[in-house]
Amino acid sequence: MKDHETFQYLKQFLTAERLQKIEHFAQESSDFVLPVMEDVYQFRNAAAIVRSVEACGFHKIIAMESQNVFNPNLRVTKGAETWVEIEKIPHHVDNLKEIRNRGYKMVAVSPEKNAKLLPEYQITEPVALVFGTELEGVTQEILDFADETLAIPMYGFTKSFNVSVAAAICVYELKQKLLKSNIDYKLSEEKLLKLKIRWAVNSIRSGEEILKKYLQEN
Repeated sequence: MKDHETFQYLKQFLTAERLQKIEHFAQESSDFVLPVMEDVYQFRNAAAIVRSVEACGFHKIIAMESQNVFNPNLRVTKGAETWVEIEKIPHHVDNLKEIRNRGYKMVAVSPEKNAKLLPEYQITEPVALVFGTELEGVTQEILDFADETLAIPMYGFTKSFNVSVAAAICVYELKQKLLKSNIDYKLSEEKLLKLKIRWAVNSIRSGEEILKKYLQEN
């Protein structure tokens, strides 16, 4: 009820067009697939990943940082950063356990460990897709921790896709599989309201300050 009242309050600051877009696109949002980026350092790759994830209706990314900062280039994201939440966490196995404890199967995108091929992969439960660094791919630590591995078939001399391309292919393919399934992959009412509040705040000038003042007074 609190979130419902909060969103109702924020709606007054939104244009009719922006509110309509928020209501429309929120309905297709899902956290059934959670992209996890392992120390991605190129800002263009980071931006392309954010853009592709948002276009497929997944609105959260986890960036595991160790030596590098996940910093999308805003000219490449085309505004997608307004809608996608980026949760930054230290690159540590305890944080991988925490993601698993949220209810996700840990799936490393890598041809290692008898990987299942993406076209044949059956998605039946929430998955955290872990993508490796631009140069070395998924680290051994991730491979050892993952519940399974997933590979994109290759048909040429090139042995791997750029990380942003790999992320786009995977999230798109898994979204298509979900659309064709009977799985209830969309957000719960509670998560949906929180998403719409975040989108509203990001759409309003001084949105954070407006929300903070409202919560303090109510």
